[in-house]
Amino acid sequence: MDAERWVSGVGLATVAADGTVLDTWFPSPHAGRGGDLSDDVERLDRLAAPDDRRNVTVEVVTLEIDLDVAPASTPDAYLRLHALSHRLVRPNELNLDGIFAHLPTVAWTNAGPMHPDDAVRLRPYLQRDGVQIVSLDKFPRLTDYVAPEGVRIADASRVRLGAYLSPGTVVMHEGFVNFNAGTLGVSMIEGRISQGVVIGDGSDIGGGSSIMGTLSGGGKHRVSFGERSLLGANAGVGISIGDDCVVEAGLYITAGTKILLVDEPPLEDGSVRVAKGAQLSGSSGLLYIRNSLTGAIEARRRSGVGVTLNPALH
Repeated sequence: MDAERWVSGVGLATVAADGTVLDTWFPSPHAGRGGDLSDDVERLDRLAAPDDRRNVTVEVVTLEIDLDVAPASTPDAYLRLHALSHRLVRPNELNLDGIFAHLPTVAWTNAGPMHPDDAVRLRPYLQRDGVQIVSLDKFPRLTDYVAPEGVRIADASRVRLGAYLSPGTVVMHEGFVNFNAGTLGVSMIEGRISQGVVIGDGSDIGGGSSIMGTLSGGGKHRVSFGERSLLGANAGVGISIGDDCVVEAGLYITAGTKILLVDEPPLEDGSVRVAKGAQLSGSSGLLYIRNSLTGAIEARRRSGVGVTLNPALH
């Protein structure tokens, strides 16, 4: 077995009164198997205690997982999400099959997770103690568990645990990054990055834009966005975009979109060549625009490099 395909860690699991494991926090997961974890166990053991306000207990968990095997428990699923957010493994490089079955819906509060039924029952006491429910979801906020070095996040509620954010990444208020998705370099994120999507170094995902993922699209193609490329404001793609590309603001391109190849030699009858979006998936050095006179979507060749980010912002 390849030790490099394993991740280990000591964590704190929050357990509801009915036995449901709500989450597990792994402060310092590491690549590989085993090792001396006694210091981590001793440090976290001091924090293991019940919280009567939320009707939960907190327990120490020691775990090592094979990244090539599907998740087997809630702590296993959380260690995989931590491995992504701690940059131990990149998106799409670990097995997440069936992960939703091991992630219960949780009432996330400013005091930690609790069972939704208990949140309803204990509501008056929670309000008295200043405990507020911030969401009901399977995934928590990234920043409640991990603070990635060299990253700015304007609205923490819009980045899920399991997001992979490289140093220099800026996620603005309208940006959203799902689990098993993220950035592979310095990037400006003002739009939506869906599950499975990775953004290359030096790219800009414009305000209100959206990149379709495998969960939303229902297909198997892993959408990626290349280096030094721009997705314009309110634009979107369901195909991979290569390096040094620009997608015009407001333009949405899917696998079935008909695109005129205006720079290619015409057909024998003189008409412009047409390709579906899927045929251009992953192509570099293209400008995608909508012709303002005809309404047709066109792909034009670009020369040189793509966008340049403002270094003062990163």
